[in-house]
Amino acid sequence: MPSIFDQDLPQTPANHASISPLSFIERSASAYPQRLAIVHGSGPDTLRRTWSELYDRCRQLASALERSGVSKGHTVAVMLPNTPEMVEVHFGVPMTGAVLNTINTRLDPQTVAFMLDHGEARTVIVDTEFAPVMSKALALRSSASPIQVIDVIDSLYGGDAKAIGSIDYETFIADGDPHYAWQLPENEWDAIALNYTSGTTGNPKGVVYHHRGAATAAISNILEWDMPKHAVYLWTLPMFHCNGWCFPWAIAARAGVNVCLRKVEAKAIFDAIREHGVTHYCGAPIVHSLLVNAPGAMKEGVPQGVKAMVAGAAPPASMIEGMERLGFDLLHVYGLTETYGPATVCAKHDEWNDLDIGERARLNSRQGINYHLERGIAVMDPQTMQPVPADGETMGEIMFRGNIAMKGYLKNPKATQEALAGGWFHSGDLAVMDPDGYVKIKDRSKDIIISGGENISSIEVEDVLYRHPDILAAAVVARSDTRWGETPCAFVELKEGAETTTEAIIEHCKKHLAGFKVPRAVVFCELPKTSTGKIQKFELRKQAELLAATPG
Repeated sequence: MPSIFDQDLPQTPANHASISPLSFIERSASAYPQRLAIVHGSGPDTLRRTWSELYDRCRQLASALERSGVSKGHTVAVMLPNTPEMVEVHFGVPMTGAVLNTINTRLDPQTVAFMLDHGEARTVIVDTEFAPVMSKALALRSSASPIQVIDVIDSLYGGDAKAIGSIDYETFIADGDPHYAWQLPENEWDAIALNYTSGTTGNPKGVVYHHRGAATAAISNILEWDMPKHAVYLWTLPMFHCNGWCFPWAIAARAGVNVCLRKVEAKAIFDAIREHGVTHYCGAPIVHSLLVNAPGAMKEGVPQGVKAMVAGAAPPASMIEGMERLGFDLLHVYGLTETYGPATVCAKHDEWNDLDIGERARLNSRQGINYHLERGIAVMDPQTMQPVPADGETMGEIMFRGNIAMKGYLKNPKATQEALAGGWFHSGDLAVMDPDGYVKIKDRSKDIIISGGENISSIEVEDVLYRHPDILAAAVVARSDTRWGETPCAFVELKEGAETTTEAIIEHCKKHLAGFKVPRAVVFCELPKTSTGKIQKFELRKQAELLAATPG
């Protein structure tokens, strides 16, 4: 029987609207039309646009796309660096009801071709720097469906700018209406973006985001970071990665400043922080290590209190200590492509400040608690779907549920059903739940090393390696062993000018680890990384197996 509170109380446009990040830019352009929204470049030739100007350009893009035949449910793929156009597509594309597919700029043509076909892209917007890859990808497509190609020509790109499209971006949007009357989606469950997983074991999976999730993830970012109005955000994190962890939409909600950065280099980052008064930036551990290990002269005059967000791996003590010396405030978050980027935060407590650096690093290395607008996170036994004890020892799988979880995998109902089984998203990350309710990752299920029947966490061994003063980056994978089944194999990248030996590394590990966890082999090399700075362990596993197969 209906409740008395449901009788004669209809849901109408007067009391209900879909939640969407598109409303954020509309409000900022109305409330703060003359506030700075975009900065691109440095010195007297710096490009600057206000929120009113940015909003008009986004509507022009939407209008031009619609006139070219793009409509609800169509896919618009983009291959762009962190330039103003990349900010604009995050609003202009979904204003038409279309779905934005941001493509990793480091992918090979074959993978790009797969994504264009799988996502059924109608339009491609590509920076001329990536024209050679996109040109090959277009030629490799299996589909015969036509694709409209639009070139973005950025004056800050110093290389050969060869156009491959039928029209350039500025000419294309010039035909659009800056007063285009876009609408919020009728259903906030409508798709807003398509992002692909790394695809290290076969073709990548297409992760579909919805408007509600994008908005709630963006708002959660603001809440977790206490992000004020008009924050100045530096784009070190690629916007193609989980839609820049939803920060294009978060910055719009705060009427902040998008400081665009075409290439991630330590000097460029420090220069931008000084010149533009940057207050916030995000990045993988490698980005923060880049800053910590930069020459001292490069860091001079950098303001105190810059807020940095790190995800991708737990920050080691050396990074936390280095960021403190810089005067930066580091916040550790965790998530996956399927959770719109970060969905948990290691919320810090004031009393942690009185602890020594080692203990602070241990506490800050945890994945923490759920974001404000994520319904929940749990560590569960994937077979019984029961939570593990909060004892800091019993291992289970991290699972999410709520707003900040994907709609599912595009055209892959089996994988979607498996990932969302039991009403939770299964992350594949193995973890424990500490007594204080904070989650701590122990490993990816595929990264656990089983040696003589004992489980070894590669993350535990890596944490010890990072304590060595000469090591810049480290990764540990399993290497086949005829006696033990598997043993740890360490790949280490040394700091510039540092010198050490295999024996010294192993001796260091013996001081902090049980004997069976100590690496049996150490390889010195530059670690292979993704465009977001994550170490590509699948490549290292191949190398480890080659080592195992090599006599002697």
